[in-house]
Parts: sequence; C-alpha cells; structure tokens
Amino acid sequence: MRVKAVIAYDGSRFFGYQSQTTTTQTVAGALQKAAQSLGIESPIVASGRTDRGVHATGQVIHFDVPHHWQTRLKRLRELFNRRFEGSVCFKHITPVAETFHARFDARRRIYRYLIKQTEPSPFEAPFCHYLPDLDITALRKALSVFEGEHDFNLFHKTGSDPASTVRTIYRAYAIESGRFVRIYFEANGFLRGQVRLMTAAALAAAEGKVAIEAIKEQLKGQRRFQLAPVPPNGLYLARVLYTP
Repeated sequence: MRVKAVIAYDGSRFFGYQSQTTTTQTVAGALQKAAQSLGIESPIVASGRTDRGVHATGQVIHFDVPHHWQTRLKRLRELFNRRFEGSVCFKHITPVAETFHARFDARRRIYRYLIKQTEPSPFEAPFCHYLPDLDITALRKALSVFEGEHDFNLFHKTGSDPASTVRTIYRAYAIESGRFVRIYFEANGFLRGQVRLMTAAALAAAEGKVAIEAIKEQLKGQRRFQLAPVPPNGLYLARVLYTP
C-alpha cells in the first residue's frame, strides 16, 4: 500500500535533503534508515529537495508499506517520530492511490522566508534571518515584480541543468506580524536557489540598494546584478499542493 506523509524538519541538523556520497547526515538518508529499521524497504520519494540549512514545515513524501503496517499507520507515525527525537516530525501518514507520486503530482509549492526585525535569541537564530527596520511597503512592491510567468535563468544557482528555467509565480507577498515578517512565494515549481535569490533581490530593493528596474532587467535576462542569496536559516518549504 502506498502512503503519503507530511513531514517537518530542522534543516540545521542536516546537509540538505538529497542523499550524498560524502555524508550520511541528510534528510533522505535519515528517512531511509528509519524506514528500514521499521521493516520498510521501499524508496522514499519527496516532493522536492531542500538545500543545506533550509527547513520544512510541509514537505511531502511517499513510500510503500508492507501488509503489517497498513492498518497501523498511527503507530507507524509514532515510531518514526521516536527515532528522530525532534529533528524530523511526521505530521500525517495517510493512504493514497498506488499511482500517487509526491514529486510529479505536485501542482504548487509554497516557500516561506522568516525575518525578525529585532535581534534573535540563540534559540531563534537558526530559524530566522535578522534584518532590522525593514520597509514593508517597499518590500511588497518588489515582491510583486516576480508574479507571473518568467524565465528565471538569472535567478538560480549554477551547477544544475533543468529542462526549462521558466516558472510561474502565482503569488509573492509579505505579512508583518509583530517583529516578524514572513515572505511567501507560491509557484508551480522552483529552480535550485531561486527562492533565496528572489528574496535577496526583494530585500535589497526594500533597503534601497537595488532599483526595482534592475530586478525587472534581470528577469528579462538583460543583465545580472551581483547579489548573494539570503542565508538558508530563514527559509522553509511550507506546503505542497496537489489536485484534489
């Protein structure tokens, strides 16, 4: 039986989601090891990868469970969570169609970037980016530039070779809550590093360091302005949406 699980994880504990030959400390590696300890040999497939230091509150995975777990999914969830001791949390495990695919069936993905405008405590610092005196109005104006279909060839990390660099951003917006600002991007998909580079550009525009026209020129592929991506600790894979 195939199951779908929604998981959250602390990206600061891992070297990214994807399995690597140089380290076993990846989310995928930890998930596979935990599954095997529970008698599950099925490959675990995720909706997408997250880079080193990037968190998730709504990552989706699928895998197949043997017969003896099919009526004990609540217990399976409990045992998974016991093995991770807080670094990974299984929020839900539910049966799905045998044809369900966590990656290929995903229709929209939502990323959140968390900023604190007062200095974070040592307990907050691994989970947010510190940026005081942020002009929220200017930030929202800059974010709106990314909405729509664009070729993000100049807004992704090199080293990957996607079939296409065209993506559609359905919504890009910011919410202010106390001393926190949450930036959201909702799209049909993202390129490697795209969210961190878009966020960096929008924040630079909000601080008056980059003109919005320069962002538009980069979106059109006319020129690239030099800008480092924002730190990964504020970034979360928040939600993955599927067709009902």
